[in-house]
Amino acid sequence: MELTAPTHVVYQRPESLADVPTSYCPGCTHGVAHRLVAEVLDEMGVRQNTIGVAPVGCSVFAYNFFDFDFVEAAHGRAPAMATGIKRLLPDRIVFTYQGDGDLASIGMGEIMHAAGRGENITVIFINNAIYGMTGGQMAPTTLPGQKTTSSPYGRDVEQAGFPLRMAELLANMDGSGYVVRRSLHDPKNIRLAKKAIRTAFEAQVRGLGFSLVELLSSCPTNWGLTPKDALTWIEEKMVPVYPLGDYKVAPSLASLKV
Repeated sequence: MELTAPTHVVYQRPESLADVPTSYCPGCTHGVAHRLVAEVLDEMGVRQNTIGVAPVGCSVFAYNFFDFDFVEAAHGRAPAMATGIKRLLPDRIVFTYQGDGDLASIGMGEIMHAAGRGENITVIFINNAIYGMTGGQMAPTTLPGQKTTSSPYGRDVEQAGFPLRMAELLANMDGSGYVVRRSLHDPKNIRLAKKAIRTAFEAQVRGLGFSLVELLSSCPTNWGLTPKDALTWIEEKMVPVYPLGDYKVAPSLASLKV
């Protein structure tokens, strides 16, 4: 008699991810972030009750990559649109997915006031320290000395100012319930990022106000690096400027195990 080993699926596409190719460059970690969001929504069993808000930027077509309800916002206005949806449909899980240009530049006013009002929404914030979609210009998050197409000699802080640390800024808002920074540069940190995303959605379910997970992400194309070297660049260059950690955690979330 021939014996066969039992089969067990350990890795497959989450139901919340559409089975389509993405538009992202090779090595970009937007795809990793998408998968983490999708896995969390599947595990929480809330896919049919979720509404995402897509930004303007590299992830402008995010509504094509997820398999649940999505809407498209004007540049920087995702928090305003999410606010309206959540207030009209308070039983839904509502989140925005935004890059650093969309959130920290044109959308700075929107994100600060959403946090200040304590809107019960979740924000997934992708920080790759550059404008990706429009050609690699300097962003609000570009590092001091970092070369971009609009700062070919490196960011000069005397003229362009210092990078904005959004997690630290938003954690100081009274309406924030959960604000953390994670990274996508290696498996350990990716696992920690997933746990943070789960906690952020749990914060919304519990009505704890504004929640944000900032994710340090790679942009090999505009950084002029290989995908592997781009991950190293995150660890060696970005993390010292954007320290990973929890910046605000509501007391009722402190003991949450996910």
